[in-house]
Amino acid sequence: MGRPKKFSREEVLDKAMPLFWRQGYADTCLQDLEKATGVNKSGLYSEFKDKEDLYLAALRRYVENGDNRAVLLEEPLGWHNIEKFLKAKLQACEQSGTKGCFLVSSMRDSELLHPEAAEMMAEGRRRLKQMFFKNIESEKTRLPAETVTELLSTFFSGICIEQNLKNSKASLIRKVDDFINAMKK
Repeated sequence: MGRPKKFSREEVLDKAMPLFWRQGYADTCLQDLEKATGVNKSGLYSEFKDKEDLYLAALRRYVENGDNRAVLLEEPLGWHNIEKFLKAKLQACEQSGTKGCFLVSSMRDSELLHPEAAEMMAEGRRRLKQMFFKNIESEKTRLPAETVTELLSTFFSGICIEQNLKNSKASLIRKVDDFINAMKK
């Protein structure tokens, strides 16, 4: 009979996720994961098949549990929800030491991963776009809501990438304000 494990799967995922987020799948080694999670190789392999399985589980946890998306469901729907979501994303990243969105960051490694990762990324982006669309649809926009949703989705990815370029938070918040003001016209 083996020793009882002294960690929870959720704890390991919560500690491994920021590491994968910052370094990417390809640049994260098992020793990095052991150090970040406090769980040795045999413990990690007792819970996950391999590094890719751990990465997929972390990505799944992020897609399911989120990145402040609940604010996009608050009534009344509208631009204020989108602005609040984007600014909360900037704030959360500053506090956690991660930059941008784990899904956006994960796209750099999509070719290296099991197709399930690409499916999760696509599903996460689809859900986010649906939430954007519902908020945009509730507003009067000059362009069709579908077009504004695509523009917003692209802006979101861009702002997530820009966070990694050491742009100041004030600069990014100004870009959020400028984008939303332009879309409202």
